[in-house]
Amino acid sequence: MLLTALAATLVPMGLGRTAQAAPPARLEVWQDPNCGCCEGWVAHMRAAGFEVTVHQTANVVPIKVMSGVPEALWSCHTALVDGYLIEGHVPAADVRRLLAERPRAKGLSAPGMPPSSPGMDIPGTPYEVILFGTPGGEGGWARH
Repeated sequence: MLLTALAATLVPMGLGRTAQAAPPARLEVWQDPNCGCCEGWVAHMRAAGFEVTVHQTANVVPIKVMSGVPEALWSCHTALVDGYLIEGHVPAADVRRLLAERPRAKGLSAPGMPPSSPGMDIPGTPYEVILFGTPGGEGGWARH
């Protein structure tokens, strides 16, 4: 009888149901149409389950400026996912962590074009992903 009562309590709360997969996160990317490494990063994000829309533009600088990406953190493309900015070749796992933890921040950046990052795919060079736009300033998010 106790188990029946417990089950009756859990089912309305959703705890008695099997977990359903979350819909894929929608990622919008602004990139130069002639940038092959950006296409590599987009392929990496799609392979990781993101739904990606690409906006081709010959000049991504206005997007970065309007979005508030600090110039020192700029890279070759800028993306937006669920209210966060993703600047450059940030690995999908770092973006997933950002979406799970939801820190008070503008977003993540892999400044420049790190050779070992997704889309660049030249192994051997460590790089850092930076969390920016936080109340406490920029900080390290991940090292690869």
